[in-house]
Amino acid sequence: MILTVTLNAAVDVTYRLDRVARHGSNRIETVTERAGGKGVNVARVLAALGHDTAVTGLAGGSTGQALRADLAAAGLRDELVPIGGTTRRTVAVVENASGDATVYLEPGPAVTAEEWSDFTVRYRRLLRTARAVVLSGSLPVGVPPDAYGRLVALATEVGVPAVLDAEGPALLASLAAGPALVKPNAAELAATAGPVAPLTGARKLRAAGARAVVVSLGPGGLLASTPEGDWRARPPEDARGNPTGAGDSAVAALTAGLVAGTPWPERLAEAVALSAATVLAPLAGSFDPADHRRLLPLVRVRPVHPAGPDPARPSSSGPQGEPCPS
Repeated sequence: MILTVTLNAAVDVTYRLDRVARHGSNRIETVTERAGGKGVNVARVLAALGHDTAVTGLAGGSTGQALRADLAAAGLRDELVPIGGTTRRTVAVVENASGDATVYLEPGPAVTAEEWSDFTVRYRRLLRTARAVVLSGSLPVGVPPDAYGRLVALATEVGVPAVLDAEGPALLASLAAGPALVKPNAAELAATAGPVAPLTGARKLRAAGARAVVVSLGPGGLLASTPEGDWRARPPEDARGNPTGAGDSAVAALTAGLVAGTPWPERLAEAVALSAATVLAPLAGSFDPADHRRLLPLVRVRPVHPAGPDPARPSSSGPQGEPCPS
């Protein structure tokens, strides 16, 4: 079983319309709602790939009830711990004409010390049968600032590899505990490692304790720094659609590869293809298997030479915005 943790779960609401009229009234064409939050999205993708998963975290109020009902409808194992506060919502506004999406994130409920204690008891129990644990997303108010560090340490104690998708202080506080993999995007990496080139930032996180670091570069694919070497994986096309959940699909693929012991180049190709297929799908945590199969053999994965330039930094001699060749 692969365990996913979403401490700040949400109900994801997606509005679709042809084009947004700025500072005016907008008539929404379709509205969809589903259980969300990064860990929930990861679990949904892992289940679609055929993996046994369990969803834990915190949920409460009427929004929490809706979230749990959707998990049940999707056939996902619900191990969420109830809280007194109300689970948040997120809203993605997707323009059909351009494929652009704007996302609004509510802050989430406050968590009491007793609720946090209840969660850690549940988490310890679930680790007994977990092959890996995915910890992802923001921390709600009331949870200890080093919550992810504590949860990574608990997993490490029982030999369960931990995959972490977080940023800033929450990520920094976890590195000494030795997560098997951390996966920030470029902005999150900069918020954590400072204003350095992505490969330099990834290596800084590894030096601080992460065993492997995979940086999401959006349409530019993935950059990985691992004990076996550094790689850059690029998608075959610039997918236009709803990017919500694309990074979570990458985390799902990387975690599945970790559990299976898949070589890093194959692991990265799978993550890029699945992420791109998710952008093309209408809802976070979804992908069309046909798109996934079509994109996978087209992903380019190349090694990055240690002495060479950062492959995610623009070249001064090439076209503006074009990454350096690896």
